[in-house]
Amino acid sequence: MVVVAIVALGTALAALALRDSDDAALAREAERLAALLESARAQSRVAGVPVRWRPAAGGFAFDGLPPTAAPLPTRWLDAQTAAVGNAPLLLGPDPVIGAQAVLLHRAGASRPLWRVGTDGLRPFGAEQIE
Repeated sequence: MVVVAIVALGTALAALALRDSDDAALAREAERLAALLESARAQSRVAGVPVRWRPAAGGFAFDGLPPTAAPLPTRWLDAQTAAVGNAPLLLGPDPVIGAQAVLLHRAGASRPLWRVGTDGLRPFGAEQIE
């Protein structure tokens, strides 16, 4: 009886500790995109040129980055990741930008959604939408 209880407890703890791999992959993509947007925003401010982020086939693009800037990735880490809609984000060069966000999801799934956005003053952040 004690052995069965220990096994059941161990199984329950392992199930709680393991996240769904699809959810974890999308969370990583959202956090990565927030960091990339902040990097592009900083490069835009330093160079004094407008930079836009937009979704593209199989990934995304940063338009307007100065040629001297370090190139930023343009592909999702997980091929199933996609941005909802096609509205671009304006990342600078002004220190205060408008509130804006992009929603991420996995292809073929309606949930969960992740929102990557800013209120215009704070850095871009990622949050799961229930």
